[in-house]
Amino acid sequence: MYDREQLKSLVLEKSLKFGDFTLASGKKATYYLDCRQITLDSVSAKLIGEGILELLQQNSMPQAVGGMSIGADPITAAVITVAAYQNIPLKGFMVRKQSKGHGTNQFVEGPIVAGDHVVIVEDVVTTGGSSLDAIEKVEALGVTVDGVIAIIDRLEGGKEMFESKGYALRSLFTVRDFGIS
Repeated sequence: MYDREQLKSLVLEKSLKFGDFTLASGKKATYYLDCRQITLDSVSAKLIGEGILELLQQNSMPQAVGGMSIGADPITAAVITVAAYQNIPLKGFMVRKQSKGHGTNQFVEGPIVAGDHVVIVEDVVTTGGSSLDAIEKVEALGVTVDGVIAIIDRLEGGKEMFESKGYALRSLFTVRDFGIS
């Protein structure tokens, strides 16, 4: 079992900022969760990988995890690395916002194939738009998306949006865990 309290302390120490912010969704906010400060930190990344792997093991294990570049990339790396240390076979993938325009010209990079079951990973979910874009791109490959796992749910409609489309959102934390409502 991962050390949830240690990860919570690291989020509070390194990621949570107060001020006036515009989120990726376009919404204005008085706080910002800069999760790159934890996903790109070795101690936090290990805890994130352990926590998400623990959530994955509560249901049937997917063949792969991944999400929208650039935010999901270190999360994906952490989860598949922790899985390897636990002898759990798990692949990772990355979803581009736009195809690179050369080579294979793909939106999705990685060893996933049609028929695989995957879970989308995300740092912070607000409305869920970024993950929904990733879902559409991987499903176009014939891959089944079993759900979404975020580090933090801002509780601003993302969970409900996913549910309306038939996907479950699970998270390691919600903003309430940090005293924000």
